[in-house]
Formats: sequence, structure tokens, C-alpha cells
Amino acid sequence: MRRVLSCVLLLMLLAGCAEEPETKIFPYPYEVTDIENGLRVVTVETAYPEVVALHIVVNVGSRNEVEPGRTGFAHLFEHMMFRGTEKFPPERWEAIMQDAGAETNAYTSDDRTVYHAVFSKEDLEAILELEADRFQNLKYSEEVFRTETRAVLGEYNKNFANPMRKLDEIVRKTAFTEHTYRHTTMGFVEDVENMPEMYDYGLKFFDRYYRPEYTTVCIVGDVPDDALALVKKYWGDWERGSYQPEIPVEPPQGEAKTVDESFHTPTLPIVSVSYHAPAYDDEANDSAVLDVISYYAFSENSDLYKKLVVEEQKVDAMYPAYYDHRDPYLFSVVARVKEQKDSEYVRDQILATVEQLQNELVPIEPLEDVKSHLRYGFAVGMNSTPAIAGTLAHFINMRGSPETINKRYALYESVTPDDVQRVAKQVLVESERTIATLRHAPEGGAE
Repeated sequence: MRRVLSCVLLLMLLAGCAEEPETKIFPYPYEVTDIENGLRVVTVETAYPEVVALHIVVNVGSRNEVEPGRTGFAHLFEHMMFRGTEKFPPERWEAIMQDAGAETNAYTSDDRTVYHAVFSKEDLEAILELEADRFQNLKYSEEVFRTETRAVLGEYNKNFANPMRKLDEIVRKTAFTEHTYRHTTMGFVEDVENMPEMYDYGLKFFDRYYRPEYTTVCIVGDVPDDALALVKKYWGDWERGSYQPEIPVEPPQGEAKTVDESFHTPTLPIVSVSYHAPAYDDEANDSAVLDVISYYAFSENSDLYKKLVVEEQKVDAMYPAYYDHRDPYLFSVVARVKEQKDSEYVRDQILATVEQLQNELVPIEPLEDVKSHLRYGFAVGMNSTPAIAGTLAHFINMRGSPETINKRYALYESVTPDDVQRVAKQVLVESERTIATLRHAPEGGAE
């Protein structure tokens, strides 16, 4: 049934695209309500009956970790939030979720922490009560805090055994000097190692950010008529906070940077070319243009990919990395090279592609193909209530309303060859560039 509904929706959307260019990419009716304490509630009706997805978006991520020596706490509290309250200790919380047949989890990024669950709509009230309680009344001992911080350190060590994760850490530390994007979501390792001694600071961090003005409750799917009343019932007495972080502004880089890092275990060499780039925007189109450039010039459908991966077989993986962020971040191209001797060649091919974007106009037909791909790919991905809610959580963190999705995709439609050339000349410039290489260098120096 879901597949049939999804196909019908997609056909309607694509038909609308052909007949009416202004058709909105996000076709679902929604309501945005701010209650008195500052909590935002977003409800979205979908075509899928009986199922509800609850996504609670907290606008706190590693971006908010502004104090030296205190990184990784947003991610830590993703863990701590499963430690329960006096009313609903962990075992009871888990039992209620299981009785509802709920699929539940959480994640942390640079800009947000999201708690999500999917369940039958008849269980909405019980789960709203459960979630409201842990957001307002989280309680744990110092020993529990220490145990969880040690688990987080284990997760850090596991993650950074992955060379791609390590490369990301290296690029950030090199490219950023002031902004908190300089550290990954996991934090700096020395801070993670010191976390067990920071129980009191943990209480302060939670008190600052787990407040209604930082939080949006998204209810997506077959939304009951009393959904807003239920949110007000269980979340309405949550007290607003007063803390506002001062996020440092990253100054212009001013000169090209390079970093060559050795990895502790065998790995193929990895080359990354990154540029400081604009934050997410749904008014000016520069960040939308960079999305178009990502797909056109560096995706699996690009000429460069076909050359390096398919024809010459010097690279076994290549992808662009330009992810939406609340503040200016990085536009990157990453390539894993089969042999170290080809690393400089691959780097130069990436730089040559950038130069071509600056000096030559992109042909109209492939540009239109990219726009169609972006729109079609989005529509295909909205094939279930959880998928819709997951996508929505991302954009709610960016601008607070589903309408930003429609505005963003309208920007994609407006991109011209002149826009591509203009943004390439303004953003992909040498003075804002960082080139990083990660490779395994055995003891003794030879590879």
C-alpha cells in the first residue's frame, strides 16, 4: 500500500512539474505553531494512514560548544537522554516504547540533536508524555555520567579508526581557526578523555540548551486532531531559558593551506580539496548553486568521475561534500586514490575542473539535467512517513518551517550557467582553499 501511495504522489508531483513550474516540492499540508514558552510545534499530514513519526529537533550541536576544553557535549547528551527520569527510568521508558511497537533512536550533527520515533497514532499521547518528561526531568548520578562518558570515548576511538572520519577531523582543524566547526561532532579527543571529570559542567550544558526555545516538536503522518493540545498539555509548563551562545565568526582564510597526514594503519591515500563556502540559504542562491556544482562536476555522473574512476582507474571512490550548515562551512571534493604516486595527479585534475567551471559556461542541457535530478531525487526519497519526517527535521533545524524546502528547490530551478560561473569564481578560490592528504606511512618512511 505504501509503495502504491508513493508512486501516485511521485506521478502527481512530476506531472505538476511538467504543467506548472511553480508546483511546490513539499506537497503536504502543515501547520507551524509557537506556544507561550517558545516551543515550536510543526504538524504535517501525509498520505500514509495510522502511522505517526515524532521528531524532536533540538538546535544544539557541536556548533554550540563555544568554551575551550568543552567539546563533544552535544553528542554526549544524545547518550545521556536515554538514562531516564524518576518517573520513567530507562527500563520503563524502553518497555513503553516496546509496547507501542515504536522504532526509536537519536543522532547529533554539527547543528542539531534529533530524537525520533515511529509508532501508531493511537500511542501519540503516551509517547509525548514520555518524551516531555525526559526533556524536562532528566536525572542521573555522577557514576552513570562517568560510565556514559567512557562509552563515548570508545565510540570516538572506533569512529576515528575510519580514515575518512580522520580526514574530516584533519580538514576542519586546518581550515577553521575560530568557528566551532573546527571540531567534529565527537569533539577533540583530549576533551572526550577529560569528560568523566566534568559532571558539573554537564549539568550546566543540559540546563542551557534543553529548553523550549531551542526545541521543535515535529509530528508527521496521520496526525490526530488533538495533537497540538497534547503537546501543550505535556510540554507547555517547560520553562524557557535565557542562555545564548556567542558563536565565533570565522575570518577569511586569506591564503591556501595544505596538510599531509599519516594514518596509523594501512589505507589507500585520500585527497581532499576544500573551500570555505556559504551557509544554507533559501533567499540568496549561492549555496544552491554549489549543490548544483557538486552534482554536475564531481558526482558519479560527472565527467571527472568517469575519467578518474571508470576510464583511468586511478581512483576507486570520489564524491563531493557540501552539507547544509547554519553557518558558513566547507565545499569539499574527496578522492581515494589507488596508488600514492597518482595523488598529485588526482589533486590537479580536481583543481583543473574547478578552473574550468570558472572559465567556461556550463552547457544548458546538462545543467537542466542536474536540476531535474535534484528534484526527482527529493521526490523519490519522500516515500514514507519516517522519510518525510527525517527530511523535515533537517530543514526545520535550518529555518524552522517546511516552507524553506519549497524556497530552496525554487532556487535550484533558477540556477543559470552564469550563476555557476559566478559562484565558482567567488567561492572556489585559492585563498580560501585547503588541500589535505591522508596516507599510511609505515615506520621507516617508505610506503
